[in-house]
Amino acid sequence: MSSHRSQSSRRKVTVSYVIRDKDEPRHRSGINSVKLNGKSRVLFTAGRDSIIRCWKVTDHAMSTNKDPYIRSMEHHTDWVNDIILCRGGKTMISASSDTTVKVWDTERGFCMSTLRTHKDYVKALGYAADKEMVASAGFDRQIFLWDVNTLTALTATNNTVTTSSLSGHKDSIYSVALNQAGTIVVSGSTEKALRVWDPRTCGKQMKLRGHTDNVKAILISPDGTQCLSGGSDSTIRLWSLGQQRCVVTYKIHEEGVWTLATNEAFTRFYSSGRDRQVFETDMTTDASGMLFREKNTVLKLELDDGNMDGSPSLWVATTDSSISRWPITNTTVASEKSSQSTDSPLPTPTQIAPSFTLSGSPGIVRHHVLNNKRQILTKDTSEQVALWDVLMAKKLEDLGKVDFDEETQKRFERVYVPNWFTADSRTGMLNIRLDGSDALSAWMIAKAIGLTDDDADDTRLNLGSLVLQALLEYWPQTHRILENGHENPLASSGKTDEAGQTQEVQRGNGYFSVARHTPVVFGESGDCGCALLRLQVGDAGNLQEGLLLDETVPPWITDAVIRKNPPAYLKIAFVLLPSTSVLKSLKRDRLSASDYLQVRKVCEHVYEKLFICEEMSGSGSRSEDSSSSRAERAEEKIEILCQDELLDLNMDLRTVKYFIWKSSSDLVLQYRLRLGQVGQGEQDKTGTLEKKVRPKSKTSTL
Repeated sequence: MSSHRSQSSRRKVTVSYVIRDKDEPRHRSGINSVKLNGKSRVLFTAGRDSIIRCWKVTDHAMSTNKDPYIRSMEHHTDWVNDIILCRGGKTMISASSDTTVKVWDTERGFCMSTLRTHKDYVKALGYAADKEMVASAGFDRQIFLWDVNTLTALTATNNTVTTSSLSGHKDSIYSVALNQAGTIVVSGSTEKALRVWDPRTCGKQMKLRGHTDNVKAILISPDGTQCLSGGSDSTIRLWSLGQQRCVVTYKIHEEGVWTLATNEAFTRFYSSGRDRQVFETDMTTDASGMLFREKNTVLKLELDDGNMDGSPSLWVATTDSSISRWPITNTTVASEKSSQSTDSPLPTPTQIAPSFTLSGSPGIVRHHVLNNKRQILTKDTSEQVALWDVLMAKKLEDLGKVDFDEETQKRFERVYVPNWFTADSRTGMLNIRLDGSDALSAWMIAKAIGLTDDDADDTRLNLGSLVLQALLEYWPQTHRILENGHENPLASSGKTDEAGQTQEVQRGNGYFSVARHTPVVFGESGDCGCALLRLQVGDAGNLQEGLLLDETVPPWITDAVIRKNPPAYLKIAFVLLPSTSVLKSLKRDRLSASDYLQVRKVCEHVYEKLFICEEMSGSGSRSEDSSSSRAERAEEKIEILCQDELLDLNMDLRTVKYFIWKSSSDLVLQYRLRLGQVGQGEQDKTGTLEKKVRPKSKTSTL
């Protein structure tokens, strides 16, 4: 027995956000699980886009143009792998790759509690209706047993529950099932065998061998005497649990069997998987027939006996974002025994098209982070290419059906920016993750980001800090109270104080905001890190969410958004030498500067030492030129080179080192006077530069 608590041990915390539309009424990726409430005629679909959706699937609704969509149930942060309905459909349990199991109120679409007992992907759920007991299993090789009535009594603040665990699997678990009475648990894994357990004692009963690959689907007869299993070895096996052996092997499919469904009497089953073919098999005669063929790999089958005309149908979920209902016609299945392997031609399906389809939306299947590290190109399932802004968390442009690779090459910029985020599109939407180890590594000039039109504005901005401040803009902890333009840390929020002074709440980063509906997730680091908190940007101002943020946000983020401490600059050491075309060998001058320093600043530094210092030594006074005029003079007179390549003045040092220098050793830059500027006097001045700029210490900072 183990005890589950809502507060997991504190580890390194990351933050991520999803760039998406405000409303997502359609799935964006494959659908892993389907469950139908036969009484209410509400269909629940669990998507790889992390969202569970509800649909009204009455015959009337499906025969009219009325949208069957009811609501989305959002709380998971990764694929939802399985769902089950309990307590007559009032409660739903879901399992996800975010390592959590969640308890839902289906009538309100509300997540009642989150169970964080698993330490890896949770792949499968089993349910015993008579006992209201649920089993959850996953890649952590553990099976946990839950009492549904206890789970429904949990709240967000009282989230402690006792669970039983079944331990003994040596590999990841992909399937689990219980009989109706809750006296038998059967699980399948990559061990290529089925394990049978007694949930009352948590003890192992037997191990059933026969499959030669992963066991992906399991069904148990209502009386608990028989079990069906489907495997990646393309076979389906019927087991006698009393005899502890396989009694029939069905060789129906050409590829792996990933899902099974059966009628209440356990006399017929339906199967499908990787080969996309859906078969019906009569277990009394062991004969099978193909019903239809889907366009994509089938992930889940749900039998629907509730049609008004009395004919059964199948709801079919695939790797596509749509879900279809196929009628099951009364046909005579093949007379050949399914357990016999034949070389007969492919069977002919009895149905060509589904009777109804819940259409999905295109999902992102490919993405490329542009080397400016601010934009991402994507391609979706409809071949549409789009451009996205990572900073502002929004779509910039729909580019249509263009060649993705060509568009990527066309948008290449010769600029290097540190990797300050990671992106993935496994949910069909863009998910951006920031990790404390590198999220604050990218500094840029405001002009280069496009946040100012002032050429003279050389404000330095940290990209990670900008995003964090925008994501937590509504969190009261990040707000500053200004009185007449000056910060007063003791002031309370409001428009005016007792003295009549104007008060203003300063929040965000001062440049841009992100959409209030943007989901933000704080989670433990690692590929299987548990999600600690999920909220929308606009909800951070709510009392409950604010308290949870106070407990969850790690120090590396509070430094950026509350204390506004600027992150450390990355430094680049470089050597500044006169060009060989101007002077012969001179001793090296080793400097250090922030990696985002632009070449024009190096140019100004050379000009300062070459001309201004010379004037001061001759006249004893500094020139009265403004900084802008000196910068213009510097650009007119000085050129900077690397590897004999003339550098663009807007290029920064990290770009020069990455694209031109291409070495881990100190960057070497050369300077020279522009053509037409070189005379004997200028050469003399250049010759004095090395003496003027030589630092007393080993390395000087530019």
